[in-house]
Amino acid sequence: MQTKILTVDDSNTLRKLVKRLFSNYSVEFFEAGNGEEGLEIASKQHLDLILLDITMPIMDGVTMLTKLRESEKTKHTPVIILTAYSDKTTEAQVGHLGAIEYMIKPFEEESFVKRIRHFIKFEIK
Repeated sequence: MQTKILTVDDSNTLRKLVKRLFSNYSVEFFEAGNGEEGLEIASKQHLDLILLDITMPIMDGVTMLTKLRESEKTKHTPVIILTAYSDKTTEAQVGHLGAIEYMIKPFEEESFVKRIRHFIKFEIK
């Protein structure tokens, strides 16, 4: 069974980069350009991890994370905040909502993969 990861970010480039970084692993990727799309995917899939940006159109990451935690289906899904927005107040807010990590973009690719593998386990193809 493949690990399922959802990347929610308004940057298509970042979503493709994250997908490429895990191309050698047994991971199925889902992508959303905003929180509303992300919630729809999360409600339909049993996800192992969500990588979530903060600043997005339509629905931001804090709102999406709040809604994830309100749903029985998604309240325990691990969420890592992956954002260029470095703010201690927001970091504390998403931590209180149960985000397991707050990572700042840009990131070093190899250490990013290692950090994700620290939280969830998946196999090399």
